[in-house]
Amino acid sequence: MTRPAPIRVVLADDERMVRTALRAILSAEPDLEVVGEAATGAEAVSVVREVRPDVVLMDVRMPGTDGIRATEQILATLDEPPRIVVVTTFENDSYVYDALRAGAAGFLLKRADAEALVQAIRLVARSDSLLFPAAVRTLAAEHARARPAPPAWVAKLTGREREVLRHMAKGLTNAEIARRMEVGAATVKSHVAAVLAKTGTRDRTQAVIAAYEAGFLNGG
Repeated sequence: MTRPAPIRVVLADDERMVRTALRAILSAEPDLEVVGEAATGAEAVSVVREVRPDVVLMDVRMPGTDGIRATEQILATLDEPPRIVVVTTFENDSYVYDALRAGAAGFLLKRADAEALVQAIRLVARSDSLLFPAAVRTLAAEHARARPAPPAWVAKLTGREREVLRHMAKGLTNAEIARRMEVGAATVKSHVAAVLAKTGTRDRTQAVIAAYEAGFLNGG
């Protein structure tokens, strides 16, 4: 049986010791491969364009081009960009929220243990679930901008799409949503695609952030 190709990862952090520690952790996993490193946001953009990884661990605060700007540039210039996980010291950091709004797939605390780090990379690489949904909800509550009225896309969602979006915000995978709704996985996939199209977002994380900002998910 052919073993699946490993998840290819780029490490972007201005501290060499942090990158060295991360490389040691990931290199011990047979399904993960570190294919590049960067010490600045500008370097991260260049390295990602060159090696085309599946996932980037992006320090949110770096000299010059920070993790937010680097995330925006990567997502704006590549047809098939990698999944980006921003790494931060503080989970309620406004930089983290801005990175999620910019298109990062999730965030990870620098104090996270090795198992949490590895599982987070595997999760975002699958791209069918929200990373740390409770933390995203907390960030949204603290940083979401107040709107005078819900955006137009809220009224365009069908009943099923609204249900799917609420399940997405809870961190459920497509398979889990399908079981909850008693429909096929293909149907859920279609609903997710419709939600992304109507919210004008790139992925599940951005869609959930948009839903919180619109007041759609507030209060549960």
